[in-house]
Amino acid sequence: MTMRKDTYSLPAARLVALAAAALLAGCALGPDYAGPPDAAPNAAKSSRFVRDGGDANAAMPSNHWWEGLGDPLLNSLVQRALQANPNLGVARARLLQSRAALGLEQANAAPSVGASALAAHARLPSVSGLTGSSGSSSSSSSSSSTSVNLYSLGFDASWEVDLFGAHRRAVQAAGASAQAAEASLADVQVSLAAEVANAYINLRDRQQRLALGEQSVRAQENMLKLTGQRVERGTASSLDQIRIQNQLDGTRADLVPLQAERDAYLNQLATLLGQEPGALDGELNAVAPVPLPPQQVAVGDPTSLLRRRPDVRAAERTLAADTAKIGQAEVARYPSLKLFGVLGLGGTHPSDLTKLDDFAAIGAPMLSWNFLDFGRAKARVTQAERVRDEAEMKYRQAVLEALRDAEDSLSRFRYGRVTVATVARTKASADRALALAQQRYAAGTGTLIEVLDTTRQQLSAQQNLLQAEANLTRSFVGIQKALGLGWDES
Repeated sequence: MTMRKDTYSLPAARLVALAAAALLAGCALGPDYAGPPDAAPNAAKSSRFVRDGGDANAAMPSNHWWEGLGDPLLNSLVQRALQANPNLGVARARLLQSRAALGLEQANAAPSVGASALAAHARLPSVSGLTGSSGSSSSSSSSSSTSVNLYSLGFDASWEVDLFGAHRRAVQAAGASAQAAEASLADVQVSLAAEVANAYINLRDRQQRLALGEQSVRAQENMLKLTGQRVERGTASSLDQIRIQNQLDGTRADLVPLQAERDAYLNQLATLLGQEPGALDGELNAVAPVPLPPQQVAVGDPTSLLRRRPDVRAAERTLAADTAKIGQAEVARYPSLKLFGVLGLGGTHPSDLTKLDDFAAIGAPMLSWNFLDFGRAKARVTQAERVRDEAEMKYRQAVLEALRDAEDSLSRFRYGRVTVATVARTKASADRALALAQQRYAAGTGTLIEVLDTTRQQLSAQQNLLQAEANLTRSFVGIQKALGLGWDES
């Protein structure tokens, strides 16, 4: 016997009312994000370097700022690091996670549709008027049990009507979070480019200072040899020989920490490029000068700076996401409407699945409202508002720190040029003094102590000049990092 299936449906008027409610679900609870607050209204007026000129100008800078240093090997290192650095891989994975979360929230706003199929065989106690599909009992006593076959094929659907904008706010929050992840990835790129450049500058600085120290060691060894010959001839004292030996030992000792630092920077560069320590030794062992920055640095204007800085953009997008989450918390205080529907075919024979005119349909709206929660929903709203306030304060702090970084780095760059010029004049004077002392000592009118003292002064002046040039280039790198440069949209 075929089981009868009754058809159920919602009245037309009720369906119209539900459709109207769905169409009217255009409002969204909670505050609408109106953009970030003006955290630095006087930035354009207070920027002393844009106002006063000097070593900076208002031209728009290049995002690939390292190319301005004119070092092809540095260009290659930065580009390779931006492709293979593990920290960038972590940031990219987080970005993909946030984009997947956005896709999930967008999908959650759409209806959910499913399908099910059932084929069952049941052994049931006998009921008056009900027999198995085979018409015979599968038990030894036909009066105690019967067999029933059941077949069904159906579709079900559910949809939560976005009456108060819960899904809309969720999509807004997820979208802003994805954009914050993009900005965080760019911030990692900015920091990475600056870190590679600084490691390269430090490496070249240590190599130059090592070469200078080794040159000084060779000169002092020659002087020690000549002094030993003079001691043998009686034209110099053993005290002179001891003094030169002490200076030579001191110079050799000064080279040891420089050698350790050189090796450390080689390892750092290899790690930044995603390679094992020592992988770049053959490529970078050759001594090369520290690349020097251009005469002027393009800085743009403070407003452009704030738009460029990835960390500021990440803080602003986080603020937008936390603002949308207030609306999500607000929705929990109001009713929710869900629509359910089922459409199916079935019976006790497989052929019943082909009877399209004999189907079951169910439509059921469900309105729920947790109106008595003893303040839980209100507390969640308050919590979301305080989280949003924290995000706003973090954004303001990010803006102020960005401006301070730019001002500080520009100041270091300007006064770094003065330092280089001053130290260069000192080094030129030390060169002349050493040449004169050596001439006097060779002519017998000067003492060995004078030569040793002027040699130490000349070596110190050379070391100071190398350090000043390296500091100047590092301050140039600091400017680029402060301006938020070095990231690639691709």
